[in-house]
Parts: sequence; C-alpha cells; structure tokens
Amino acid sequence: MTIRVLLADDNEITRRGLSWIIQASADIEVCGEAVDGEEAVVRTEETRPDVVLLDIRMPKVDGLAALERLLALPEPPRVLMLTTFHEDDQVRTALRAGAAGFLLKDTPPEELLRAVRDVHAGHSALGPPVARRLVDGLARSAPSIGREEQERIDSLTSRELDVLRLLAMGLTNSGIAAELGTTEGTVKGYVSAVLAKLGAESRVQAARMAYRAGLDTA
Repeated sequence: MTIRVLLADDNEITRRGLSWIIQASADIEVCGEAVDGEEAVVRTEETRPDVVLLDIRMPKVDGLAALERLLALPEPPRVLMLTTFHEDDQVRTALRAGAAGFLLKDTPPEELLRAVRDVHAGHSALGPPVARRLVDGLARSAPSIGREEQERIDSLTSRELDVLRLLAMGLTNSGIAAELGTTEGTVKGYVSAVLAKLGAESRVQAARMAYRAGLDTA
C-alpha cells in the first residue's frame, strides 16, 4: 500500500526537496502541497493524505494551530511536524496536542522516510537531536536517579542496555533494528522488556531514566 503524504511548508525550495526525497521512494507519494496552515487544512480535506508533513512556522495559520484543526477532522491524518529550530517548548506543545512526531528539516532522507513509515504505522517519531534535547531537558529538571531506579537499570542485559541507549537517542524501532542489525520484531520485544524491567510507562520515561543514570547516549 502506498502512503499518501501532504507537504505543508511556505518555503518552495523546502517543498521541492521533500517532494524529491519522497517521490524517490517506491512506497510513499506526495498527494498535495500547501503554503500555509490554512491551506494545509483545506488540502487535507480535499486529498485525505495518510501523513501530513507540517512546518511549525508558517504565515496566516501556523503549524501548531493547523495541527489542532487537522486532528479535529472526522478522519485525521497522522501529523509529522518539521522545523529548522530546536524549540523545546513548541516540541512539547505539539506532542501534547497529538503530533505523531517531530523532525528537523535537515534530517537525512532515509531517516525522514523511515519516520513517515513509522508514524503511518501508528508509532511516534522524534529525530535524534529533538529527542535528545527534549529528554535532556526533562532530566535536568528531575532529581538524581534513586537507588531503586538504578537497580532496575542494572538488571538490564547488555543488549537491552544497547536498546535503551538508542531509544534515548530518539530512534524508532526500525532505526534501532538498523543500528543493531536485527529485525524490527526483535527490537519490539526488547523495548517491551526494557520498559517492563524499568517500570516505565513510555519510551520518553525510559529515556529520561537513561539520562539521569548517566548512560552514554551520545
């Protein structure tokens, strides 16, 4: 099945670049484009894309306002936010509002395509630089790791620690699989085991523990 993507960005060069990357993929196609948040909503209603790549800074209606309107549609698309800035507050706002992920515009082509596939499959996607800053900010505001949490991390196997480090870098399951040379199904099993052993409810919470424990995620 081909994944239909709508590009929403006020910069024509950026749209052309994204379109070129996507059209080079066999399983993803561009079904429409928009130059501002208002048009993004209209074009989404017209073309009904699976995924919207939405710039956070646009004229008339910005990305955050457009995100709320897109997710309020009867059949909302998955929305992957794009930015050239490391703006932590906007990242948190977009994720709380229901964005499926957040990437920098200079994300390498393969990572961008992987993120589109992941959010279409129902997963979340945070580019490594974005995830690093987001989780690092949470870690700095939290108390140092306690003895019980450290014991949970110490209970992880060597491979589970590898998965936790990559998870804390913001990699998706498919990205972790590529790094470790294994299958995505195997990674899903490892992630589930890591979350269970850590008593973490989410990947972000697990990543936060990794940072607080001083794990090397560089």
